[in-house]
Amino acid sequence: MYQAIKDTLPKSKILRAILATILLAILLTPFIFEGSRALDTAARLCIFIVLVASYDLLIGYTGVVSFAHTLFFGVGAYSVAIGFDNFTPGFGVLLVAVIISVIISALVAITIGLVSLRVKAIFYAMITLAVASVASVLVSQLYLYTGGEDGMTYKIPRLLTPAFKLMDEKFLGVRITGKIINFYFIFAVSTVLFLIMIRIIASPFGQVLKALRENEFRAEAIGYTTVYYRTAATVISATIATLAGVLMALWLRYTGPESVLSLTIMIDILLMVVIGGMGSLYGAIIGATFLMLA
Repeated sequence: MYQAIKDTLPKSKILRAILATILLAILLTPFIFEGSRALDTAARLCIFIVLVASYDLLIGYTGVVSFAHTLFFGVGAYSVAIGFDNFTPGFGVLLVAVIISVIISALVAITIGLVSLRVKAIFYAMITLAVASVASVLVSQLYLYTGGEDGMTYKIPRLLTPAFKLMDEKFLGVRITGKIINFYFIFAVSTVLFLIMIRIIASPFGQVLKALRENEFRAEAIGYTTVYYRTAATVISATIATLAGVLMALWLRYTGPESVLSLTIMIDILLMVVIGGMGSLYGAIIGATFLMLA
């Protein structure tokens, strides 16, 4: 893993310093910034870094343009919301929701990939946009289960709520409540997911994706089947986006079309990828930070 990180880090010392500063600021947010707004921004930033990096894994490393990324983000969020709304909030329910959401996203991604990746790029982009639009309509129509346009508000495990206090005394001037625990849980999971993506990019599989992006015909000529590798990349990207949706549901304690499925979020993701630079997972950190703080 260390070698993978070393190989994929930007060569510029300035960029490395910026990345280190951003990550350190996020890690220490509860202790260096006052108020809940800063903590909320840092938590959302962790989630969006993972979401943007997962999209860059698709568009930046395979050249596949998809407008259905928020669909997978929404699947993760709504799975948690429906689970907690219908059952007693607990980590067992959370685990089941995660498993179900990952399976659904993987099946949808495989279907979209195998059916659509054989067509030209512009047609694939339009198909994914249509699928995302259908998902938004379904969420509105199935209001008995999804809350419709109003969305869903639900309880989460008490350990992750402000009502829970880990200790009576303050630690470094900060009272450690469930909200702080929730933040560091999101930070830890986001870090693991980001490192997994780094490892994927540094693997032989990642090198094949780069080859497909640079010269699809040459990659096919030496024996690589384009549609299979791009479908695999779509599934991986969709799975990670789904897990980012799970984290968003845990943090917001609310899930609605505007918070996870809107076209605005898809545009933000695209902008973050462009700002950070396509084909660089670390660019997701810079792009997400710049746009969210702006």
